[in-house]
Amino acid sequence: MLTRRGIMRSGLSLSALAAFPGLARSDLSLGEATLTTVSDGNLVLPGDFIFGPMPKDELAVVLRDFDVSQERLTPECNVTLYRDGENIVLFDVGAGPDFMPTAGTVTASLDALGLAPADITHVVFTHAHPDHIWGLLDDFDEPLFYEATYMMGRAEWDYWWSPDTVNTIQEERVAMAVGAKRRMEAIEGSVQLFGDGEEILPGISSVLSAGHTPGHMAFEVRNGSESAMIVGDAIGNHHVALRRPEWLSGSDQDPETAVRARKMLIDRIVSEQLPVIGFHLPDGGMGRIEQAPDGYTFLSGDI
Repeated sequence: MLTRRGIMRSGLSLSALAAFPGLARSDLSLGEATLTTVSDGNLVLPGDFIFGPMPKDELAVVLRDFDVSQERLTPECNVTLYRDGENIVLFDVGAGPDFMPTAGTVTASLDALGLAPADITHVVFTHAHPDHIWGLLDDFDEPLFYEATYMMGRAEWDYWWSPDTVNTIQEERVAMAVGAKRRMEAIEGSVQLFGDGEEILPGISSVLSAGHTPGHMAFEVRNGSESAMIVGDAIGNHHVALRRPEWLSGSDQDPETAVRARKMLIDRIVSEQLPVIGFHLPDGGMGRIEQAPDGYTFLSGDI
């Protein structure tokens, strides 16, 4: 799953990876800090959720190259953990037990690293879709990460908090709106909101990448001279999003805006040679994006 170089740099032994298959996935050192992807399981989606608006003949060629089904998708869910010796930051919280039976394993993944929910100092949301925020609550409808400071982009918060959203969102996404609002109500009095380009924590800066949702955020994480980009769902897969970043995706709430955000992030990641961490990218979600003869390619673990 990881390249040999990736495994050696991660500090994970092959035996450690075998002991927790699908849980703790890979590490990246940034100066004195560490980024780790931990698994929340995977989703099971109909292909049209993403592929619906795409040109079918050209799509078939791309998917054949990646051995991806046009009918059914099972993307990984990779939650990012950042540790700098002072803060332990979780980017998104996974799906919890109520979204899909194949997802919701983030607490087991953290436990495999010797971390309990109480150890998390900050939870930073890329956006408020179910697989990113529904893991917020415990069995008593209280915040699971009860010692953490919760942080979300202001535009994202305002959109899901608005009473108009449930009435204006696409019918098939109404449950997303209801579920997001319910979880946001649990942190209403303590959440910290931020805008684009802000350093929200030492070494962590927000990058507005709207389109997948109205206020979706990516994050540049920097420690010393090294940095990486956490892209959430703004680059939602390793196949069509990179081979054809200009194609509209059915998974995005505002597809045209999402295309601009995707291209912006890809351009920046490639030109600055930044390691990338993607929530739904394969093999733990950590790697590099490089220019290819036909679009771009994701090199998993090659960091």
